[in-house]
Amino acid sequence: MSYKLREIAPDSKFSRSLSCTLLQQIIPLERIKAVLSQHHATEKRERKLNMVVIIWVLIAMNLFTDCSLGYVLRKLAQGLRYIWPDPDYALPGDNAITYRRYQLGPRPLVALFKQCCHPIATRETPGAFRFGLRLMAIDSTIEDVADTPANDQAFGRLGAVRGQSAFPQVRCVYLVECGTHAIVDAGVWPCQTAERLGGFRLLRSITPDMLLMWDRGFHSCEMFRAVRRRGAHALSRLPKLVQPEYLQRLCDGSWLAYLYPKGSRLKRQSERILVRVIEYTLTDPTRSGYDEPHRIVTTLLDPYLARALDLVDAYHERWEIETTIDEVDTHQRLINHPLRSKKPVGVIQEIYALLIAHFILRSFMHQAALEARVDPDRLSFLQTVRLVQDALPEFEMTMGEHLPALFPRLLHDLSTQRLPKRRRRCNPRVVKRKMSDFPLKRPEHLHPPKPTCSFREAVLLI
Repeated sequence: MSYKLREIAPDSKFSRSLSCTLLQQIIPLERIKAVLSQHHATEKRERKLNMVVIIWVLIAMNLFTDCSLGYVLRKLAQGLRYIWPDPDYALPGDNAITYRRYQLGPRPLVALFKQCCHPIATRETPGAFRFGLRLMAIDSTIEDVADTPANDQAFGRLGAVRGQSAFPQVRCVYLVECGTHAIVDAGVWPCQTAERLGGFRLLRSITPDMLLMWDRGFHSCEMFRAVRRRGAHALSRLPKLVQPEYLQRLCDGSWLAYLYPKGSRLKRQSERILVRVIEYTLTDPTRSGYDEPHRIVTTLLDPYLARALDLVDAYHERWEIETTIDEVDTHQRLINHPLRSKKPVGVIQEIYALLIAHFILRSFMHQAALEARVDPDRLSFLQTVRLVQDALPEFEMTMGEHLPALFPRLLHDLSTQRLPKRRRRCNPRVVKRKMSDFPLKRPEHLHPPKPTCSFREAVLLI
């Protein structure tokens, strides 16, 4: 079918007409207005940049990561400018957008993330549920931020044998739905903050229908108890130094045991928690951990409802959160560049806008996968980013009556961008570039003296 262009009323304001219709499929405009009203971030008079547009720009700058803020607004407004009555309408520049984004602050973006980003898998989503429970995972990552004194003081730097990190860094802890890669909760802290502390904070989003998985770096008896208090179940790797108190061998080879809090001199019954331990090894010489003992521990105690082999296989799904972090860092944020914000409040604002943008992309992919009856893992995240970038102006200039037909076309396009089945592979923890031949950058190199003459004047023939 053919699509008709949207009509613009003569007395329309550009900022009010810029609706970002495509993004509103996931983030409703009414929700944005409610969040802005709740945080008293509404404007008293009409301007070229209202706060709704600023929120759209903040989200879109994580779709056009390599563009300046002014160019991000230009990309958002491309479709509207095509049909706007005044062909010479001037868009606000970088300085105006930066001023307004810091005027907005981070709290509306944090509130919008918490209200809109939630688990989206249904019972029809392949690989999203095991043992009748929604598979969830928790993990953390370190992100570089702009090298400014304010960011350095707020977030700090990680140290190593060769000195501190090149950039200030921030620790982000994510709670991810494994089946869809949707990030449903997150926390941002200075880089020295222990990831386990962030993990405890994110347990606020755990519900009784979930099976939460984490790596052994998050292990603690308190985490297991907190998950059970919320009615959910847990599955994690057991550190080598932790020795549970043996209780009973089960029919599938696993065994029941008690876990006690770390450092507890007296093993008090009120502090312990009953768990199930599964020991296994790998027989494939090409896999990491071959012929080594591995242990996982879970609160799913019934071997008939959750067999040992099925639990080991389910724990392997925890790697989906590693893939999710790679999507955010490598394909969306472009990991070679630190976050652009030069102030701590801007960093927090940017991170939550980044997570909202990722949730929008993953929601589109999930809807497309359901329509095509395929696993969301089979759809290309990178191609989704590109298709959404291209579709933004189309949705902005299309008449509202035709949008219900335009959105299914986008979902169909997304469903055709399929990846091959995952290869059988393992990735050793190594890097290609370990050291640099250049001297280490030190404080005296931050503000070097300025040349006193031109290059030509400084040349002396000898």
